[in-house]
Parts: sequence; C-alpha cells; structure tokens
Amino acid sequence: MGRLIVISGCSGGGKSTLLAELGRRGHAIVEEPGRRIVRAGGPLPWDDPEGFARRAVDVALADLAQAEWPGWTFFDRGLIDAAAALEHATGEAVPSALRSPLRYDEQMFLAPPWPEIYVADAERRHDFASAEAEYGRLVEAYRSLGYRISILPKANVETRADFVEALLAKTE
Repeated sequence: MGRLIVISGCSGGGKSTLLAELGRRGHAIVEEPGRRIVRAGGPLPWDDPEGFARRAVDVALADLAQAEWPGWTFFDRGLIDAAAALEHATGEAVPSALRSPLRYDEQMFLAPPWPEIYVADAERRHDFASAEAEYGRLVEAYRSLGYRISILPKANVETRADFVEALLAKTE
C-alpha cells in the first residue's frame, strides 16, 4: 500500500481544488466525507451537528479501510477532522474514533484561512469566522496526534500541487 496523505484546513481554503489538481496529475484522491454526506441528504451539519459528525467519522473510517492504492492517496479531510467536529458538537473528547489502527501518513497539509477565495455554497453554509475557528481546532487536533504539519502556500493550484509533490518526494 502507498502513503495516505490528508489535506485538511480551513473551509473554503482551496482543498478540493487542490485535490482535483492532484487527481488530474494521476494521484488517487478521496473526496471529503462531509460533502458526500450533505449531497446524500444528511444528517446535515447545520441541522444535526452531532449526527453529521458521527456519520463523518464512519465515512472516514471506511475510506481509510478501503485505501489500498499504490503511490500517494490524497484525502480531502478525513478521520481527524470528523473527530474534531464531533468533539466540538458534543463537548466531549472523542478518543475512540482516533484509536483506529488505520492512520494517515505523519506528513499532512493544512490549507490556511484565505478570505480572498472563501465562498459559501449549498454544501458549506457557515461564515468565514466559523471556518477560521474550525481551522484552529484542526491545527490543535493534528498537532496533538503527532502529525507533521505543512501549511499550504496561498498560491495558485498548480503551485500548491507542486509544493505537495516536492515535499512528499523529499520524504520518501
């Protein structure tokens, strides 16, 4: 099996656009659990944050279990994001979701808050301030679990994809 690389960070920070570019370059990609859940009809994060987060944990665990591709597989968010959302929704620590024997590569990437490109849509209804608060929770969650965080540059998608590929190539 290859390396499982998670790209997380601020909502509206360009993660999905970056994943599409990495896919265009021939890498395996896994779409964000949350967007798939919203498109499937829920539970919806704005109506049932806890139910949404619990479903996202389940979807992320299934994604990890099915990831058996060679090379680099890029995840648009994943288990840590879902667990952080569940902890935020319930106020309770969620270590059980993080005890999975399945784990992403220790090198991960965070998309920083970038108000110039932030756009709300049918699958992302929260405002930029909420996205920034979520970003802070994600930084803390990934750091506390020992991931090596690299912040994506605020640059065009090709430059971001080059940055990811170059950094990963150095760590092989």
